[in-house]
Amino acid sequence: MSHIVRAAIIGATGYGGAEVIRLLQAHPLVKITSVISTSNAGAPLADHFPHLQEVVVDILDQLDVDLIASKSDVVFLATPAGVSAELSPKLLAAGLKVIDISGDLRLKSSSDYEKWYKKKPASEDMLAKSIYALSEVFGDEVKGSDLIANPGCYPTATLLGLIPAVKAGWIDPSTIIIDAKSGVSGAGRGVNLGVHYAEVNENLNVYKVNKHQHIPEIEQALSRVAGKPVVTTFTTHLVPMTRGIMSTMYATVNGEHTAADFIELYRQFYEGRKFVRIRQEGKFPSTKEVYGSNYCDIGFSVDERTGRVTIVSVIDNVVKGAAGQAIQNLNLMYGWEETTGLLFAPVYP
Repeated sequence: MSHIVRAAIIGATGYGGAEVIRLLQAHPLVKITSVISTSNAGAPLADHFPHLQEVVVDILDQLDVDLIASKSDVVFLATPAGVSAELSPKLLAAGLKVIDISGDLRLKSSSDYEKWYKKKPASEDMLAKSIYALSEVFGDEVKGSDLIANPGCYPTATLLGLIPAVKAGWIDPSTIIIDAKSGVSGAGRGVNLGVHYAEVNENLNVYKVNKHQHIPEIEQALSRVAGKPVVTTFTTHLVPMTRGIMSTMYATVNGEHTAADFIELYRQFYEGRKFVRIRQEGKFPSTKEVYGSNYCDIGFSVDERTGRVTIVSVIDNVVKGAAGQAIQNLNLMYGWEETTGLLFAPVYP
């Protein structure tokens, strides 16, 4: 536990990269040794994120694999789609461990990646080597790995809310409908009309209907757990807030199971996993209650009239949906307690 791991962050001027930096400041076993931006090399990080002035005094490095390898042990890739597919093999070859927060290594099918992301996929070797690291479900596979595919934000909230019921056979996977809503930080820091204040404020938008790139990721994980192909209806909405995801899921219940039964099932499934919190019967979580934290909160209702269960799952998309889970996976990778550096309460109100 005394060994300090040296970390580099590529994509340090985006929201995900900045959040990795913020959270690693509190990690007792990690030291940030390089912050990298291909477009802003040579400038102080605080020029782009003034909230980090005198907190992180690093000058942004150029993207140089040999330089990164000379002063780092692990690299967080907080990059746009398409970058990690080309960069990860070079980083691995240089002896670095890689935690990819982009979507390039999540899908095991290269043809699915091309279809949904419209980018050139990573090599089959890289896709086979990467561990899809939904921490509370597949975390046992992470220890000792060199290449982590960090789950997407929507899939994290959705899968944590669905997998225990699917694995237990308590719901019919063919009936799953997912209604998900996210704050605008999920769109990243780039400027476009879709996240313009005047367009988003006092408004509610549905987007990427039946076309969202997280659909195959969700179906891939559910199919793995169910032991058969699972196809879902997944619809995303943009809400006028900065952070947070609420994923509300509906499915037909197999057998006679009450909300109390689901609560007990989930508490047993996530026993010992401190970042998943199950609400009492009749209580439902809100995004503000996990704001700025690595928690996922889940609530349930079973409608005897329709025979369906409603599952509500909330996360902070920038933390549990990106940077926080990436650090949780770092902890698992090195065999540390998975909560190290992440046990802080949500920001409220």
